[in-house]
Amino acid sequence: MRTAANAPEGFELRFRSLFDDGRGLSFPCDRQGHVDMDTLSERALANYLMARKRIGRDFALPAVQPSELH
Repeated sequence: MRTAANAPEGFELRFRSLFDDGRGLSFPCDRQGHVDMDTLSERALANYLMARKRIGRDFALPAVQPSELH
């Protein structure tokens, strides 16, 4: 089974800020946008859960894109 931690494709799930262009949050994911929450740090997990909860209020719907972290 492929997880975000070992996904060789290098994708990220990006939550774009609705109010501040150029800002947002991104998390490693697989090609389908699945984030392996077990591999996230405590802070990253808290941010990921907050971003999901704030879709439509602070963040746009997330988008899967090639990772820029490489």
